[in-house]
Amino acid sequence: MELETDILVIGGGSAGSMAAIVAKEQNPDIDVTIIEKAEINRSGSIALGMDALNIVVQPGITTPELYMNSARIATEGILDYKPSYVMAERSYSILKRLEGWGIRFPRDEENKYISLQVHAKGSFLLEMDSPDLKLVLAEKVKEAGVRVINRTIVTKLLVNNEQVIGAMGFNIRTGEFIVCKAKATILANGGCARFSLPNSGYLYGTFDYPGNAGDGYSLAYRAGAQLTGFEFTQCSPLIKDINCPLLYITLTRGAEVVNALGETIDLEYVSTQNMLKELREGKGPIFIKMNHLPEERIQDIERILFTTERPIQKKFWENRGVDFREGLIELGETEYQLCGGHGLTGIVVNEKAETTLKGLYAAGDVACVPLQHLTGAFVFGEVAAEEAVKFVNNNDLGEVDQNLIKDEEQRLLNVMDNNKSGSISVKDFEYKVRRTISDYAIPPKNEIKLKRFLWWLPRFRDDMKDIQVTDHHELSRYEEIQFILDSAELSVHASLAREESRWGWFHHRTDYPEKDDGNWLKHVVLEKGLKSGEVQTLLVDIENGGEH
Repeated sequence: MELETDILVIGGGSAGSMAAIVAKEQNPDIDVTIIEKAEINRSGSIALGMDALNIVVQPGITTPELYMNSARIATEGILDYKPSYVMAERSYSILKRLEGWGIRFPRDEENKYISLQVHAKGSFLLEMDSPDLKLVLAEKVKEAGVRVINRTIVTKLLVNNEQVIGAMGFNIRTGEFIVCKAKATILANGGCARFSLPNSGYLYGTFDYPGNAGDGYSLAYRAGAQLTGFEFTQCSPLIKDINCPLLYITLTRGAEVVNALGETIDLEYVSTQNMLKELREGKGPIFIKMNHLPEERIQDIERILFTTERPIQKKFWENRGVDFREGLIELGETEYQLCGGHGLTGIVVNEKAETTLKGLYAAGDVACVPLQHLTGAFVFGEVAAEEAVKFVNNNDLGEVDQNLIKDEEQRLLNVMDNNKSGSISVKDFEYKVRRTISDYAIPPKNEIKLKRFLWWLPRFRDDMKDIQVTDHHELSRYEEIQFILDSAELSVHASLAREESRWGWFHHRTDYPEKDDGNWLKHVVLEKGLKSGEVQTLLVDIENGGEH
């Protein structure tokens, strides 16, 4: 299949769906196409719904400036002012948009939105009752007249003279090769959830959507875009063995965290660092304790956990025989991930969602707007759409090199032909890659460990010729392994470059154990080097603004 569109959106999750909807609002006559690796009705990091909108600046109650103060504390100063400020400034209008679509935000007896304290300063998280949020987004995409191509993995961006002019990929069920030429392209295909191995050992039992394999990071990097924050390797204490979140839902409603000694862990706000510290000091396991809460509070927690984000929890706890009124909930340290929503990792973007490549925009977890969560996905989905429409109105489709298309199609055909009799299953190969990431690329870090991963890297890439690929689903997994390897390579180079420790455990280097604001209050930016296979590392100053 070969088609042309005005705006191509890669990824149909929260950011991608919002981008497509807003693009059609801006100009109903333009052609908008979403390419989605899964099925848009239930794809992306939310899949079902969400229990909260994490960042909302309510007029007269909080301010963007207060949010920025809080964000600087959480990121330890490693964020640019303008993108995060724009997100905060536009957050309330996102809430109103969602309300207009029928999404419910509970209010208290004074008719005020119910806000919860999870940030260092200010109360920005608002309760949200939206078990079918993803279905609502998918329906709005359909109503807007957006073309959606499901079950299709993008393997390469089309680039001409540092301008992105579309993408190529294939249907993971039929194998149909797809070329989509576009005047503007928006990357909205998530972070890298499949980084290190989960404690369960199950490849896809990750905290975040396991379809997020670092696709966008790899596509952008190989196209020549700049990326940053890859040394921020994040993990969270989650429900052990199922890796579901519940900290925000329980701790903001009075639950406590206790260690194996029965001691209550002091939490200034909902911070994972103190919990991880207890585990580092051998005081684990740690538990969520709720038996002191009134019955109505526990019922409220159960209602949210069992209906909205991951309703599978109801069956999990029933089968475990755990009653929140009596038993403790064990937390486990989950896999490490790279993410622009929960962390600091992503494609470099400005306040207009522009990347460093002409015609390419990024929104959601794939973009570096630190700790943006769902609010950032929606806001920068809007922003990317608005800017992409302006770009389309003033630019024609660039010239496409047909040789690029032929080469990519032939590469994929060669893998299908040459790897049919491979000796290693795609699952076993991914397991080895991610086990090696767990061994060498996550905290505690040091130069020797990190360079050991770089020793393994070319060997993995060479051994990919031995992966067995017998159908197009396995071919998609083969491509995802390349995305994971690219993401890990970028993370290791960034971790080597930042010769200090920062963000608690998330970038703890035993050979540089102290934080060094004097030398390292700056971004580590990565881009493709001039030599083949070379990762170029740049140190870039923080762009400050406002009161600081």
